[in-house]
Amino acid sequence: MPRYEYRCRTCGDTFEKSRPMAESSAPAACPAGHDDTVKLLSTVAVGGSASAPTTAPAPKASGGGCCGGGCCG
Repeated sequence: MPRYEYRCRTCGDTFEKSRPMAESSAPAACPAGHDDTVKLLSTVAVGGSASAPTTAPAPKASGGGCCGGGCCG
């Protein structure tokens, strides 16, 4: 279930709430009980390292040139 981040406009508290995507825009009361909250735009950071997949080299086009030999001299 996705987690959404909200901020209370009354007390300034920031909190997270797990809820279905269909309910992401529904009102969410802050832990102090205030109803004036706004959903924040969250960014996702992914850590770790990844390497590019190894693939076979692309076949060379016959005829040469930038578009297969038809437009370049």
